[in-house]
Amino acid sequence: MSCEEKVLRPLPVITAFEQSPDRGQGLARDMPVRWALEEVGQSYDVRLVSFMAMKEAAHRALHPFGQIPTYEEGDLALFESGAIVFHIAERHVGLLPHDGNARARAIMWMFAALSTVEPPIVQLEVATYLEHDKTWYEQRLPIVEDRIRTRLDELSNRLGGADWLDGDAFSAGDLLMVQVLRRLNGSSLLTDYQNLSAYVARGEARPAFKRAFDAQLAVFTGKSSGR
Repeated sequence: MSCEEKVLRPLPVITAFEQSPDRGQGLARDMPVRWALEEVGQSYDVRLVSFMAMKEAAHRALHPFGQIPTYEEGDLALFESGAIVFHIAERHVGLLPHDGNARARAIMWMFAALSTVEPPIVQLEVATYLEHDKTWYEQRLPIVEDRIRTRLDELSNRLGGADWLDGDAFSAGDLLMVQVLRRLNGSSLLTDYQNLSAYVARGEARPAFKRAFDAQLAVFTGKSSGR
């Protein structure tokens, strides 16, 4: 592709909340997509959508479940943050290793983050924010927390003293895992694990993370409509 073609090629467009429900904490689902794009040095545009607009036909044509983020690049439209991060990692250098075995392991950790580690954390969020007034809340909460501790025990043992999940190289697997663990920031569930807390801090210290976080925070503070 020539330099001229690169300039003329439209930027990918992602959707994000017009009013972020996390109040700028960088937990909304567009965050890992922004982070991935920043890691690979790909500029992008953001289209902000309201909660009402997410449920309308135009948005559901992109995301059948009426959520964010979506990703549009030419005639390609994707939804689901994990799938979008995977697409970005495959199209650009920097998030998946060149070595075939290491690449397969990085993809494995992407699935582990979203399919194994995140579900009990989301269950805790649901219990805390949506079920706290239920009669069975007090009984359910410790059960959910124990499920999280089991996963964190296992993850902590596997990570050990390494910087990243597969050794020295940061990958898309780390990006998604760090983002999942960030949902526990401020909770003793995470701070009880020194190596996992340090792991999250390393992820948050990456310049690409900071750019993505600032871009999402700007939406909440009203300083910007996107990057």
